[in-house]
Order: sequence, then C-alpha cells, then structure tokens
Amino acid sequence: MSRVLIVSNRLPVTVRAAPEGLEFEASAGGLATGLAGTHAAGESLWIGWPGPLSGLDPARAAELNAGLRARRLEPVTLSAEQVTRYYEGYSNGVLWPLFHYLGDRMPLRVEGWEAYREVNQLFAERVAELWRPGDLIWVHDYQLMLVPQLLRERLPLARIGFFLHIPFPAPAVLRMLPQRELILRGLLGADLIGLHTHAYVRHFAAATLRILGLETRVDRILHGERAVHLGAFPMGVDAQTFGALGDDPAVQQRAAEIRGQAGRQLLLGIDRLDYTKGIPRRLLAYEELLATHPEHHGRVQLVQLAVPSRGEVRAYQQYRERVDALVGRIQGRFASTDWSPIRYLHRAVAREEVAALYRAADVLLVTPVRDGMNLVAKEYAATRTDEDGVLVLSEFAGAAAELDGALLVNPYDVEECARRFDDALVLPREERRRRMRLLRARVATADVHDWARRFLEQLAQGVPTNWSLRASPRADLEAARVRVRAAQHLTLLLDYDGTLVPFTPQPAAARPDGELLSLLTRLGRRAGTELHLVSGRPRAELEAWFGELPAGLHAEHGLWSRAAGERTWRRTLPDKLACHDEIAALLEDWAARTAGAFVERKSAVLAWHWRGADPERGRRQATELRQYLAELLANVPVEVVVGAHVVEVRPHGLDKGRVVTALKARAEDGRLFVALGDDRTDEDLFAALGASDLRLAVGPRPGLGELRVVDPAGARAFLAGLL
Repeated sequence: MSRVLIVSNRLPVTVRAAPEGLEFEASAGGLATGLAGTHAAGESLWIGWPGPLSGLDPARAAELNAGLRARRLEPVTLSAEQVTRYYEGYSNGVLWPLFHYLGDRMPLRVEGWEAYREVNQLFAERVAELWRPGDLIWVHDYQLMLVPQLLRERLPLARIGFFLHIPFPAPAVLRMLPQRELILRGLLGADLIGLHTHAYVRHFAAATLRILGLETRVDRILHGERAVHLGAFPMGVDAQTFGALGDDPAVQQRAAEIRGQAGRQLLLGIDRLDYTKGIPRRLLAYEELLATHPEHHGRVQLVQLAVPSRGEVRAYQQYRERVDALVGRIQGRFASTDWSPIRYLHRAVAREEVAALYRAADVLLVTPVRDGMNLVAKEYAATRTDEDGVLVLSEFAGAAAELDGALLVNPYDVEECARRFDDALVLPREERRRRMRLLRARVATADVHDWARRFLEQLAQGVPTNWSLRASPRADLEAARVRVRAAQHLTLLLDYDGTLVPFTPQPAAARPDGELLSLLTRLGRRAGTELHLVSGRPRAELEAWFGELPAGLHAEHGLWSRAAGERTWRRTLPDKLACHDEIAALLEDWAARTAGAFVERKSAVLAWHWRGADPERGRRQATELRQYLAELLANVPVEVVVGAHVVEVRPHGLDKGRVVTALKARAEDGRLFVALGDDRTDEDLFAALGASDLRLAVGPRPGLGELRVVDPAGARAFLAGLL
C-alpha cells in the first residue's frame, strides 16, 4: 500500500505540559478516529499543528518532537499571531459562517487572508519536504484550501486528494467571499476532491463553472491540462466501537440511572456550542411542545449537552448567553417542584457518558441550521444495538441525504419542529424499531473505515496522476496512420471549426484556404476512401465552400446531409426547434448585453457565439446563459449544447452521431471509420463509432478520443500523412 501523508489543521493528539513531562492524549474527534487505521498502516505520516505549546525550553521541545515522531506525527509550528489571524480570524471568522450560509455573521471587513495564505504555504512546504514518489497526499478541511494548488506547483506529479468536512455552499453564497476565485483555484490543485453529499458536489461544480468559467462534467472539472475529479464520500463513524459501547453493561447501567433521573421519556441534544447547531431554535420548539401539549409536563425531559467551543470569540460568548437565557426562561415557565423540563450541561463528557446518554434517550434531536454531515446522528444509531429510539434530523444536515429512518424537520419552522418532537415521543414501538433498523443498516455498512478506504482507493487507482491534454506521442500517432493507410475501406468524418481551421472572431472569416481545399480534395479521391465533413455550420456555407469537393456534407450537426457529387440536401430530422422565436429573442437580448457576442440563426438550430467577446466576460456570460437555458427549457424538447465559444439550442435528438449511424447502416464489413473533432458536439460523433474505430481529438479537451493533436495544424498534418 502507498504511504499516505495526512494533512490537517490539528494533529490527532492533544499535548499537555505536566510537571513530570509532556502528556500525549489521542483526540476523540471524527477525523482522528476515521483515519486512525490509515495512519497506523505502513509508514504513513500525519502533518499538522500540535497546538499552543510555544515557550517550551529546549529540553521540552526535544521531548515534544521525539514524542510526535515516535507516533509518526510531523508538526507545523505556528506563532500565536498566525493562529489568531489564520484560524480564529479567517478560517472561523469568515469561511466557517459563510460556508454554513450564515453570511450575516461575517465581519464587516474581511481580514486575515494574508495569514491564511501564509499558513497554507507553511503546510505545503512541510508536506513537500516529506513527500517521496508514490506517496498519496490527503489534505483535510476548510483551513487548508490553498494547500492542493501550492503542492501542485511544487510536486506536479504527486497524487493529491482533498476532503471538505463542512458544507460547500451554493455559488450565489460563495460569491460573497472576496477571495472566491483564489479559494477555488487552490482546491483545483487536487486530483480528487471529496465532499459529503452529491448536493455539495453539484455546488462545487456549479461554482467553478459560474465563477471560473471552467468546463464541468458530472464527476470532473477540466482545469488547464488536468482533469480534477469530484466525488461524494459521506463520512461515517466507527460503528463497531459505538456498538460495543452500547452493549457494555456499565454503559447500560448508567443509561438506566439517567432515565431514572429524567422520568418517563427523554429527549436528547448533543452539540458543540456553535451557532450552526440550531440550539436556540430547538429550545424554542421544545418550549412550543410544552405549551401545546401539557400532557407531557412531568413526563418528558430534555437533556441538552452543549460542549464548549471557541469561548474566547465574542460571537460565541453572545451565543452562549442567548442559550442560557432560553434555558432559564423555559425552566421558569414550566418547572415544578418535582419536575425540571431541561437538564442543561455546558461541558465536555467522556465517551462512555455520551454512549449512556444515547442508550437512555427515547429521541435524539439533531437540528442544525446547516451542517456538513453531523456524526452525532450516526453515533446514536450505532450505539442503539437494542434497535430502539427515534432520530429527529434537520434536513439541512448532510446526514439527511442518507439516513432514511430519521424524522426530517425544517429547523427554521419552530411549530413544525414541535409537532415532530411530539410525533417522535408517541411513535409506536414497531415503527421505532423499523426506522432504527434502517438507520443502523446504513451506519454499519458505510462506516468511517469504509469512507477512508473508498477515498484512498479512488485517489490511488481511479485518478490519473496527470491527466495530460497534450498531444499523443509521435509513435502512437504514426502507428495510427499506418493502420489507417492499411485499411482497404476507409470513412473519414471531419469536423470543421476548431478541427481543420482555427476559430475566428466572425464565423464567415474562417473560410478554407487553398492548402486545406487541396488536402481535402486529395483525401476524397484517395482509393477506397469516403470523405465526410460534419459541421454545425448552415448548409449554405458548406455548399459554397465545399460543394465541388468529392465529399459528403452534413450541416447543422447532421440535420441536413448531401452525398458526394450530388446537389440535393436531405433533411434527416423533421422536427423544428420548439419555441424558436422566444428562444431567439432571449439569445438576442443576451448578445446585446455582451459586447462581441452575436446570434446565428440556422434552420433548426440557434447559436449564441461569444468568440468576439472579451474572453473572461464571454466565458462568464456563456456559463450563466447555459445554466439559465437549462433551467428555463427543462420541459421543452430541446437540448442546450456548449461548444467552443458557442452555446447552441437544437431540437432534442439532433446530434452528429446520426451521421455515423446512417453511414454505418450501409457500410460493408471491415470498413474503418476515423473521426476528428474538438468540442462537445463531436463527443456525439465519437460515441457513435465502434470499438475498433479511431477517434482523434484536436485541442485540450479530455474524454474525446484515445489520440490527440494540439491544434488544427496537427490535425492537417495527421491527415496529410494518410496520403
């Protein structure tokens, strides 16, 4: 197995200075637990900040380094000022609230960016020092989002993975961040970017498209000469460990004691005291439950464990004051001499005590206003080996996308939450067990070890180290030419713009030169060869430019076809473009707002060209237009296709693959088909070819063909080599 370099803000240990020496205590967090097995395997290293241990004398500093190295932990030393500005200032003061859709909690002036960049640089330098060929690098979380690109600059051949443990926001939210482009480009240095849910993957892909104008696919983003892969990897928990805790007699005894103190039924909330966790809204919903259901008085108690978090930050101090006030109000309103509606604990507790709380709770309330995943919900299910208990889960937690047995709620709807709390309390036993079995099955099969294994396997095996978009080796191109020259029956299918000629600001300016016309004439007259030009251009232009050539002509992506030597064009698709005039008016309006853009009207295709626009402005407008059209025309029988410097709207079912299908239907056995193309429309052409046919991509677009040349000059040279 490859060595793994795990990179995170904090090392997975807490170091304390005691009179008798330094104490190293393993962290109990989800990341530390999840990667413990990976770190234990082989010679893997973990790189991170060891915590605030400045001021150690030389002996203690040597003891610290020795203790860390013995555990294969590599420290990144940060000053107190760097921690304040990078971690508390930018990471938690800016990125944390914004990525959780709480932009109103961002400071009026975004500060700390330079410290953030500086610390990311320190992490990248340390990783680069430790890396050796064959290592896998796995960077974690929002504090280190520049590290992938900084590493890529130093280690171009390294395999780099990144995982974000918090939500990735929708593009409209990310736009609020002044450094949005730099953050995205930092992440795109990775080979594989992992997020908790498919929704976050869509958000990331949409953000790179809308903000950077980069080509996106379902699972990858085209970035320069690389393809960055995206994946949804929902993080799990150590289900086996929590299950063992749930079965521990001591834990079960403690759970019985907790239930005896609480009364008949117990609601439980376990959260860090963080404003994303929705504790005030949960308390308001509990207050509403007690106000509208007096039958629960004296019979239900809420235990709210609020683990201290960032207590030195004023926003968190104010948040705690608000929670304290709500707890006091509910106690004062409903408490009696023999019943307390809330037990509020503001402290950290041991894992065994947490497990006992899970076993004691009839209902677990997990109601964050936004959460990347939320592992508390999964820990609860893993601990409930008795297959009882109910999970009430916010639909804004990442876990909601996979935990089918939960009762989902909108935490912003206090009345609905109160109703769901009541539903959970009165749920029949068999229904509780059915739901818990669903939860436990998911948690057991997708645990934290499975999460780590799947990510690293894809990073190691499923992602090319450097998905090169350069030309294929000369030997490969020459071997292909030899094979084509040897074919007794050959069909050449050639795109035009971007394949045989470079793009020009105006399409009419890309007329074929004499050299190209001579080359195509010789190819069309070559023994045993059929030549076909398959273009998105209108038939009038193809007729005027190539009508005298010994070649079949196919206009508007195959809507119109004309055989070599004939003058009659045949329409291959009877349908016209639905809503033609309305779409044309919309495209004209978009072009009017984009200097240099224009609309080309064909018989069944409308094309919005931006090749004459400012490149950055045109790319952004094209991105927005594609998104807008895809949503606006979702129920109209048309397709929105993005080509090179063009956005086209065409009837559904019209593509260049129709030309291949028709030609293959009448082709004799053994005929070799060879296609050349450069953009999205040519993918349809290539897809319709057989496994033994040849596909030659022109330019830096991955996924088109098994062979590649850099530009139209390379395409012409390849074709000339066939003569």
